[in-house]
Amino acid sequence: MNLQFNIDYQTSYGDDLILNIIDNESRDVVAKYRMNTADGIRWTCDLRREAKPEAAICYYYSVERNGSETQHEWLVEPHMLDISAAKGVRYVVYDHWIAMPEDSYLYSSAFTECISRRRHRDLPPTDNSVTVTLKVRAPQLRSNHRLAVVGAQHVLGTWQLDKAKPMVEHQPNEWTIDINAAGMAGDTLEFKFVATDENQDLMPLWETQDNREITLPPMKTGDVVVYELNQAFFPIYNMKSAGTLVPVFSLRTDGSFGVGDFGDLCRMIDWVNVTGQRVLQILPINDTTTTKTWTDSYPYSCISIFALHPQYADLRQLPPLDNESDSKRFETLRRELNALTQIDYERVNRAKEEYLHLLYEQEGKAVLASQEFKDFFDDSEHWLVPYAQYCMLRDKNGTADFTLWENNTTWNEADRKNLTNQRSKAYREVAYFYYVQFVLDRQMRRAHDYAREKGVVLKGDIPIGVNRHGCDVWQEPRYFNLNGQAGAPPDDFSVNGQNWGFPTYNWDEMLTDGCRWWVCRFRNMAKYFDAYRIDHVLGFFRIWEIPADAVHGLLGHFAPSLGMTREEIEAYGLAWQEQLFTEPFITDWVLDRVFHEDAEAVRREFVEQAGYERYRMKEQYATQRKVEQWYLAEKAKGEPGRFSMPIESVRDGLYAIISNVLFVRDHKDHGRFHPRISVQFDFIYESLYDSDKYFFNRLYNDYYYRRNNQFWYQEAMKKLPLLVQATRMLVCAEDLGMVPDCVPWVMNELRILSLELQSMPKDTHVRFGRLDDNPYRSVCTISSHDMPTLRQWWDDDESRAQDYFNSVLRRDGAAPHPMPGWLAYDIIARHLASPSMLCILSIQDWLAIYENLRLADRNAERINIPANPKHYWRYRMHLNIEDMLGNGDLTASMTEMIRNGGRK
Repeated sequence: MNLQFNIDYQTSYGDDLILNIIDNESRDVVAKYRMNTADGIRWTCDLRREAKPEAAICYYYSVERNGSETQHEWLVEPHMLDISAAKGVRYVVYDHWIAMPEDSYLYSSAFTECISRRRHRDLPPTDNSVTVTLKVRAPQLRSNHRLAVVGAQHVLGTWQLDKAKPMVEHQPNEWTIDINAAGMAGDTLEFKFVATDENQDLMPLWETQDNREITLPPMKTGDVVVYELNQAFFPIYNMKSAGTLVPVFSLRTDGSFGVGDFGDLCRMIDWVNVTGQRVLQILPINDTTTTKTWTDSYPYSCISIFALHPQYADLRQLPPLDNESDSKRFETLRRELNALTQIDYERVNRAKEEYLHLLYEQEGKAVLASQEFKDFFDDSEHWLVPYAQYCMLRDKNGTADFTLWENNTTWNEADRKNLTNQRSKAYREVAYFYYVQFVLDRQMRRAHDYAREKGVVLKGDIPIGVNRHGCDVWQEPRYFNLNGQAGAPPDDFSVNGQNWGFPTYNWDEMLTDGCRWWVCRFRNMAKYFDAYRIDHVLGFFRIWEIPADAVHGLLGHFAPSLGMTREEIEAYGLAWQEQLFTEPFITDWVLDRVFHEDAEAVRREFVEQAGYERYRMKEQYATQRKVEQWYLAEKAKGEPGRFSMPIESVRDGLYAIISNVLFVRDHKDHGRFHPRISVQFDFIYESLYDSDKYFFNRLYNDYYYRRNNQFWYQEAMKKLPLLVQATRMLVCAEDLGMVPDCVPWVMNELRILSLELQSMPKDTHVRFGRLDDNPYRSVCTISSHDMPTLRQWWDDDESRAQDYFNSVLRRDGAAPHPMPGWLAYDIIARHLASPSMLCILSIQDWLAIYENLRLADRNAERINIPANPKHYWRYRMHLNIEDMLGNGDLTASMTEMIRNGGRK
């Protein structure tokens, strides 16, 4: 079969246009062809290629210079050519360059598989002797819409709507039709596209542009001419939807085992559906097991970006235990754990692990021999085998710190052969972990399929970091910097910043293979979700990197970033004094201010003279980690304190004076420096002359808000386009915190949904954001898992609540406390009415409206306190989902409120 591809694309001298044929399933490039041009604008490529009838060829165009790709089309939905003409021997294709559209979100599986779900089908074969094929994209269409074409020619219905020709949606949002060109009068096609409603007899919607005209080339028998046309636009308003945020572990049903599971997730999907919502957002569900204690409850510290947490296994979906005594024992324990108000992480996970071990002994051999398991294993082997060995070695050695595993400090690829051989001892040692992940994968896929059937978008969460003692680091250490820690700079919720303890990424190494690790991660997520939240998207621009010997986040700096040389600092007018500016500023007056009556004791034990009126920390206490070890040793002694203040206050005071520096030395280039974050609140800044404070502030503002903008933009654009286009999931991002100007540039360019909180406005000149100013491409919310709930926020800061009550809600008088249900309703209704595409509220905030349903103790609703790195994540809904589903008043009230907000 002869194929000719034509495209108009303006190139520069030295550029080549490349036609890339890709595999229809994997989307990997299987063939590349250099195109020809006479003028650098019109490009052509003639091929002779075997193509079976009813097959399809997928492809995209790219630009190369000197053999390297410099640009390519949008890859989420490439070109598709149907080989549908049984008598076709020569295809002539007229394409146009596909850039990322403004409404790219409509091509996400959140819309195409959930909100506007339609059945796609192949273009039926035709026996036309001469064929004209039209292709057009119409992403605005809802699930009840179908596309048709009507025009002047007899073959297009002579403008009679009842004779409009129905088109076929052969890939999401792209419609096509084969037209029999034999016997057509003239060589011109004049037509328009119309959208019909398959459910109701309504007037079709005409596309909002002038009639389209195509002048056909001379055609002979066997010719197929394919026209890829510009997008069809219709007078259809933008869709807005509502949703709920709740961690899976927080779900509660009558049959739960003390923690929410994937079966409970299906019941929560039911509740979201019946209340008129379209999105259910959850927190990360990956395995976090390192210590098998409650400290593993932190869901953002995964040990594997692929493996799911065993605690989410729904035991009800599994075969019952044959041993009746064991069954009764577990049922008694289940009832006890499920009656608790909060999760007992350790007891729940011990019980589920024991149950799964017993079930594996009973059912494992048959399951591992099944074709379904073999298919799962083939698909997952690349990550599953190292993960299973990691778990076995963790349990065998009694620690997740793989640096202590003799002869196994890193993954050895040579072990894979034995670990996949069912007859080997190595396989038997890890097969239990294969079995558990198979069970979890089946159950989560079932929940995902169920959500799609109900028209509900499951939205996942991709943590910015991974556990430094996890399987990912053990398997591929080259991707990580283990000499630092990831965190976040200070904010309203954590004045000392946050230290997550995660290793930072070695982006230079990751970019050498096109961010394969990240692409695989995102594609794996797409098996379970149709939308996702990028946790701390700022980390793709720069991460807050903290030295390994620091506890707090204040001694960190952004990495990568453009550190300042001594000469650059002095150019601002600040005379450089390296020792004074980069070493802890400790004087008598500083010690007196921090430790009060204990200042003398601290002077004797922790510091030593370092010149006139200056001290330095003694070597054994020179870093925050060393102070932390001293504190833990003192606590272990259990002796009466020798300080008048609590020992925790002494520890925190020592942390504070260690971080009392004006500049932080760059972690890679010791000849460059970064102004220490928030140092204006510290003693070293207080000690400066007023003129030096002025020079420093000018330098500080330039550094944090201007100096790195272009650099960080370029860094993000190396990574994020690869990830955003890796799947069809709807991309949302958490873009809160210290946001440089380049972040919205990238977010808009890549069509990523922003996160909008009225209490944390992007405009730094106002205290509360204007909901009416929210962009459409955004997620509107009131609180997140890291923040106080609406009721906590309202009642814990009464002066702020009063300002909001008077200036935002425009209500007179004193703000009522505690928050009444009618006030929560007013605030939520305003958020629902905002322009944001999605309004996703936590389950706690939804229930704040209903005084007869909400939890009496508002403080028990908090999920996480970011300032506490050892927080116990154990919040659980106090209501059973069955009771919520059976509450007709709740369902009716929420449905009406969401509809009134213009959401469906």
